[in-house]
Amino acid sequence: MKWFKALNKVQLPGLNAIKTVNVNGKQLCIINNEDNMIATQSSCPHAGGHFSGGWCKNGHLVCPIHRYEYDLETGRGAEGQGDYIDIYPTEVREDGLYIGFEESWWSKLWG
Repeated sequence: MKWFKALNKVQLPGLNAIKTVNVNGKQLCIINNEDNMIATQSSCPHAGGHFSGGWCKNGHLVCPIHRYEYDLETGRGAEGQGDYIDIYPTEVREDGLYIGFEESWWSKLWG
């Protein structure tokens, strides 16, 4: 796992807020769900809606376009949706929020 700093502590989103950031060449949404920082892909796999316009409800991220819901722990869509979102590991450290990315065999050799 390779960790990248995403935000300083003062930049963390407020309670139940969503913020878009670019980390390691990827656009992600940082979600403060009940004081738990979660990083997800930034757009909905269903119709491409941007999650920054969405909201959290009962531990799920809701897309603003068609109201598709995704579990913030597993990334799974609601029953019958048949899709999922990527969830990235997060760590809040003294100097801010870090996001973890799995290293591919290619980057281990040439990175």
